[in-house]
Amino acid sequence: MSYNLLEFSKGGGCGCKIEPGKLGNILSAISQQADSRILVDFTSSDDASVIDIGNGQLLVQTVDFFLPVVKDPYDFGRIAAANAISDIYAMGAQPLTALSILGWPVEKLPLEAAAEVIKGASEICRLAGINISGGHSVDSSEPLFGLSVSGISSKSSLRLNNSCQIGDYISITKPLGLGLLANAVKMDVISESGYELLIQYATQLNSIGLELAKDNRVTAMTDITGFGLLGHLKEMLGGNKGADLNLTAIPVIEEAKDIASKMIYPNITTSNYNYVNSITDGLNGIEFLWLCDPQTSGGLMFTATEPNIISEAWTIGRVCEGGRILLR
Repeated sequence: MSYNLLEFSKGGGCGCKIEPGKLGNILSAISQQADSRILVDFTSSDDASVIDIGNGQLLVQTVDFFLPVVKDPYDFGRIAAANAISDIYAMGAQPLTALSILGWPVEKLPLEAAAEVIKGASEICRLAGINISGGHSVDSSEPLFGLSVSGISSKSSLRLNNSCQIGDYISITKPLGLGLLANAVKMDVISESGYELLIQYATQLNSIGLELAKDNRVTAMTDITGFGLLGHLKEMLGGNKGADLNLTAIPVIEEAKDIASKMIYPNITTSNYNYVNSITDGLNGIEFLWLCDPQTSGGLMFTATEPNIISEAWTIGRVCEGGRILLR
């Protein structure tokens, strides 16, 4: 039996994230106590927390969940799992184990559909070499799913999101447009080939992060998710560095461009635009719809002292002085 999860949710994927400005207001309520073991926490907007557990080992932890991004429960589980595990890879860590987070409208959707979500997630975890070792579930008004993932890293392999240097080259490992495609699924305006591309990229593990973390030329790393390429680049630049980007070098899925030309895009795109517009020069055309597109299980973005250090990435610009993002 087939199920359409999108009938039971108002938003989906990383497009349902709380926008950056509002999120900052929420996080300001957290009261922290001093703990020298915590090397990375939420204050740097990094992909995961990092705790020094001794003997040169670091525990890396993240949690990520969202509402359905596609109709099919199995594909939803696969995408949600790949998206959650990506945060561990983005820190240069090896995934260890996962806990599942499931919200399910048990009076509206059969439990068999929930089982398909878990089945899809389990398959992605298997590919990552880990298991779902536990979790928590609740009866909710809308279906949601995700994982809390733990990983392990050494200090030499750890990569932060904001440690780039002036002159570094900026690269990404997946084309943009996944948010546009996901929104097109919900609007029922996507082609069969477009859907296949969405599933291909959104379920592709960012395990290349392990290889990048071993390369001393790589200075910073993050993944491109709900805040779009420019939003995550802003966090990477840390407020005191800028970026010079070559628009023609940025890969974009062609059908996503076609969808953007019809002005069909996720609602959070405009919030992402407002988040970066004041520091961005040249954000004047339709390209803002993919540069600010909330990616669900998007690729990694990393900086390195040399361009084109791996074949599985596109070099799109350089880190520069000035604190602004320039689009050429």
